[in-house]
Amino acid sequence: MRNVEKTLTPKLVKKLWVAFILLIILMGASYIFVTGYYVNKYNQATSQKINANIANHLIEEKFQNASPFLEDGSVNKPLFGDLMHDMMAVNRSIEVYLLDNSGEILYSVVLDHSADSEAKKVSLGPIHTFIATEGEEYIVGDDPRNPAKQKIFSAAPFEVDGREGFIYIILAGQELQEVSDTLIGSYYSKLGIGATLLSMLFAGIIGLLSIWFLTKNLRLITGTVRRFQEGDLGARIKNPKDSDIEVFANSFNEMADTIVDNMDKMKSVDLLRRELIANVSHDLRTPLAILKGYIETLQMKKETLSETEKQEYLQITHENVDKLSKLINQLFEYSKLEAEQVTPVKEPFSITELSHDLIAKFKVLAERKQIDLQLSNPKENCMVYADVSLVERALQNLIENAIKYTEPKGEVKLSLNHINNQIEITITDTGTGIPLNEQPFIFDRYKQVNKSTKKQGYGLGLAIVKKIMDLHDTTITVLSKPKEGSSFIFNLPAHQL
Repeated sequence: MRNVEKTLTPKLVKKLWVAFILLIILMGASYIFVTGYYVNKYNQATSQKINANIANHLIEEKFQNASPFLEDGSVNKPLFGDLMHDMMAVNRSIEVYLLDNSGEILYSVVLDHSADSEAKKVSLGPIHTFIATEGEEYIVGDDPRNPAKQKIFSAAPFEVDGREGFIYIILAGQELQEVSDTLIGSYYSKLGIGATLLSMLFAGIIGLLSIWFLTKNLRLITGTVRRFQEGDLGARIKNPKDSDIEVFANSFNEMADTIVDNMDKMKSVDLLRRELIANVSHDLRTPLAILKGYIETLQMKKETLSETEKQEYLQITHENVDKLSKLINQLFEYSKLEAEQVTPVKEPFSITELSHDLIAKFKVLAERKQIDLQLSNPKENCMVYADVSLVERALQNLIENAIKYTEPKGEVKLSLNHINNQIEITITDTGTGIPLNEQPFIFDRYKQVNKSTKKQGYGLGLAIVKKIMDLHDTTITVLSKPKEGSSFIFNLPAHQL
């Protein structure tokens, strides 16, 4: 795991560098292409604007002294031969074409009419636009020698001997195009190498600083995660809102808090488990020791013991077996509640009838201790919506504890009161009471109160009651004063008939 973490940041940095280099190459290529494209367009627009009136000058200078047509109506080829000779002496890239009103090419010195790749007609749309704007705008027209391309031109209309047409001059002829293609390739090569090297130099410096800055928070988070893994459970990412990856920082802090909380809960559960085992072992040991002692006595002295003594020993043995059985049942019951294996089956039932049954059940035990056990308000039939078996179990534990801690000639009362949409159940005794500082802990597992007495603690009884109350989404409250008794109060939802 540690090796993976150590290589995490370098791998990310490598990926960032690869992406950055590819981006530089793409930007360099785009820059070269765009620059070359617009430089070429700029040169062409400049050349066209400078030579915009060349067609007009040609008509004014040449056609005034000689007609472009012979007497038989054919083209005056010698005139165009001399014209091309004069113009090519100035600019070898110029190509002159004589067009009629429809755009058909009547004659050109450079045009081979037998070649399939050469057009016989020129589109008049760009020519009319050029004339209308007087050559102030960048316009391209058809190239008769290469119909697939368009080039800059100059054009002007003429009218001679009753015939109309256009002089159409390609300003960047085929010879210029071939030279231009050769030069532009060299230009791209030199520009590409120079621009790429220069871009890589500056981009490398900027990239190094950028990657260091961008991964700063990631390195901090990685270091914090590593410290947490190595045992520093208090390691947290400080000021996550200031981080570039705030979501990740907050997620890690929340995850770390959850892990620490779960570890604390596990430690607490483990500690409680140890205490539970220790207390249960102690409580199991006592009746087991008594059982063993009396059984051994019966075995060793069975011939000398009277019948009365034997019955007494057997009764004591029976009582301790009951204690063991009760303790084991409580432990099993609490384990299921603790593991959330118990799901309450709620239904409407009469809490009044259940209370009558429990009073009758514990009446004999109460009378044996000379305790007055009674039900307050027995005539009103109170209906509740709850799990009848779980509520019965909770009331049994509370009544049994109340009887256990009430002195002879005392009183234990079970009261039912209908308050709004709730039934308030109260178990009150006149027993020894619970010290105020110990009251918050009486529902803990095996919390022993009133240690000055030699009576058994509350054990699992009240802990089971608390779990049952939790399953019913209610709470149980204790009100107690030493030597004045105790009251346990909880509410259940009333069922409307």
